[in-house]
Amino acid sequence: MRRTRHLNSMRQGSNTLRVRRSSGPGTILRRQRGAIALSMPFMLITALAAGAFAVDIGHLFYVRTELQTAADAAALAGAAKLLPGSISGPNWSAAQLAATNAMGLNKSEGATLHDASVQAGYWNLTGTPAVIEATTILPGSYDAPSVQVSVSRAPGLNGGPVSYFLAPLFGMNNGPVKATAVATVSAPGSVAAGGLFPMEIGSCIYTYYWDVRTGMPRNDPATGAPYTVYIGDVSNPLTQVNGCQTGQWTGFQTGVQNVPDVEGLIVSGNPQALGIGDSISIASGDMTTIYPYVRNRYKAGTTVVMPVVYDATSSPQNILAFTAFHIDTALGGSSKYIKGHFVGGYPITTAGNEQVGPYYGAYLPPRLAR
Repeated sequence: MRRTRHLNSMRQGSNTLRVRRSSGPGTILRRQRGAIALSMPFMLITALAAGAFAVDIGHLFYVRTELQTAADAAALAGAAKLLPGSISGPNWSAAQLAATNAMGLNKSEGATLHDASVQAGYWNLTGTPAVIEATTILPGSYDAPSVQVSVSRAPGLNGGPVSYFLAPLFGMNNGPVKATAVATVSAPGSVAAGGLFPMEIGSCIYTYYWDVRTGMPRNDPATGAPYTVYIGDVSNPLTQVNGCQTGQWTGFQTGVQNVPDVEGLIVSGNPQALGIGDSISIASGDMTTIYPYVRNRYKAGTTVVMPVVYDATSSPQNILAFTAFHIDTALGGSSKYIKGHFVGGYPITTAGNEQVGPYYGAYLPPRLAR
């Protein structure tokens, strides 16, 4: 009897154990299903948010690219009108008008852009300060005439903010976008082979004949035209102004000293690219017969680009800048000078690299500074 009860008890215990084993996995599965059901809405929200972010951010970048392209084009169009300027300086008003008109040729999402902020002034090429400065400042060596254009998609501007596609599901309907560009006309920091006339100019002469504020040569009150400048042999007093030697012949870096070789440089220009900081030497031989050659070659006059050095009486000298000079005529014999005048707003296409330098009349085509 006891044994029977014991066996029954074991069977019941065994049955109870089997029931617990069979019910365990089902309970865990139901719990997992419940957890998934609770987390599913959060997963969907996260996925939608990520999708909205990707789609709408991509759309914003697309619109910003449109605006940046428009700002770049307008700034370049404006900068192209800055030079040549006048006796009062760069042509600020023409530059602003050109930039404004160019903006109207661009679109954003198919709509014409009409609203833009256009500012003309000076941009420091070294980046200090990194803002456009007023047209009224006294520009330094690296302050270049520039045009800044800003265009926005914002309330009341160019159709308003950019509309979002999916972000409205999360309470964000639109967002502003802005683009800014600065285009500048700057002086070259180097000139490619063939771009220079073999005459170096002493920097001291610009104190008398160049107006830093306007970026133009000073005018002679007696004529209303730029001062006449005589460049040549140190024995002629006309080539010196208050102790400043205007300039002398140079062989660049070739070391040539005679008339035939320098005449060759007049024809072909500098054999290799030359930049600010490069050293050049005076061609100190007897150059008496080269002046008639210059007169005959340039009977109608011509504008050339010359290197500027600190002191045109000693050699060698490092190049400080490049200048534009118009040759009117030349005279040999006992005179031995080239007669002409400095020129402002003279575009050159023989820039050697992306370097820039102080402005003395010769400048590069407009380019983006920002």
